[in-house]
Amino acid sequence: MQTLHQSPTDPGFVQNPYSFYETARQSGPFFHWADYGLTCTGNWAAVSAIFRDRRFGREVPSELAPVIPDHLRPFYAVEAHSMLELEPPRHTRLRSLVLRAFTTRRINALQPEITALSHQLIDAFPPGEFDLLKHFGQKLPVIIIARLLGVPEAMSDDLLRWSNAMVGMYMAGRTRETEDRAVAATEAFVAFLRKYVDARRNDPRDDLITELIAAEEAGEKLTTDELITTCILLLNAGHEATVHTIGNGVKTLLQTGHGITVDTAETTVEEILRFDPALHMFTRYAYEDIEVMGHTFHRGDQVGLLLAAANRDPGQWDVPAQFQPNRAVKANASFGAGLHFCVGAPLARLELATALPILFNRLPGLKLVGKPQYGDVYHFHGLTQLMVQG
Repeated sequence: MQTLHQSPTDPGFVQNPYSFYETARQSGPFFHWADYGLTCTGNWAAVSAIFRDRRFGREVPSELAPVIPDHLRPFYAVEAHSMLELEPPRHTRLRSLVLRAFTTRRINALQPEITALSHQLIDAFPPGEFDLLKHFGQKLPVIIIARLLGVPEAMSDDLLRWSNAMVGMYMAGRTRETEDRAVAATEAFVAFLRKYVDARRNDPRDDLITELIAAEEAGEKLTTDELITTCILLLNAGHEATVHTIGNGVKTLLQTGHGITVDTAETTVEEILRFDPALHMFTRYAYEDIEVMGHTFHRGDQVGLLLAAANRDPGQWDVPAQFQPNRAVKANASFGAGLHFCVGAPLARLELATALPILFNRLPGLKLVGKPQYGDVYHFHGLTQLMVQG
């Protein structure tokens, strides 16, 4: 297995990680990413297999559980109840309860709201040049998830700030300042939601928090701590990736001279998700000795699944480095797979397929101003801003 060196905070890599992914691909299914001290793969078959193999999981093996520093305890107290970080049986119980509330019917019922909000935001665009991320990409997903949960829309700026601070814990090169910001945001988020959950217990409404409180399976319900963590997870995961995907997608469409209509929305959205996704790496632990495509993992070994690299594997897609919005739809790695397939994927797809055709229909002359720059936020991948003119 070849060892490769590539700082995830290097400016060249931040702007174009795909060159490194292609170099890594030449070394075989797996390589050692020295900067992470991690075995990684961007091979589609390997990524897909590991996602679905129950001998790999998100939860750290008990004998390897790290000691949590005192200053990070509030953050990890919330993470301890996150179904994203758990394996069966706790993951099964939490996901089953969440899916009883987060139904296809409830998600699809949001389409008229997404439509109306898209028009509202476009109506409010400033004249001349403006940042589409600030005025559209960031606002739409956070307002929709706030409405879905049932928290005041006026809180959306706070929710966005708390979420951004918390996801900083997963970015390369995090510092003590990053950690302190994340803990402060966690404590504020938890305090707000605890008060809000208590209010909903006494005054049920037609919203997701009320549904989550009522959700029950085999006599099991979510505890208050589990409910709070689930709401935080739905908000953080439910808007962070969508913000980046809107930005990356609009950038790609404008750079390649493509548009998007209601009729082409399904294939175009899937190609946006494949071509330049918002999340580039997800990790798994091996729970026993396992061989995958010639590489042996031992219990406790971690593997980095490079989703964006897998999405450009020529073994799975023809001319994968080319954006082709009319590609036949097939599974990509952007939402994961298996037990941890993203619960919010249907909502993200609905937001993209509804909002982007409206944007391009309302602003047929939309064009980029300057060269968009990606932020130093790996293993996420998103723009710092998207300056456009309508």
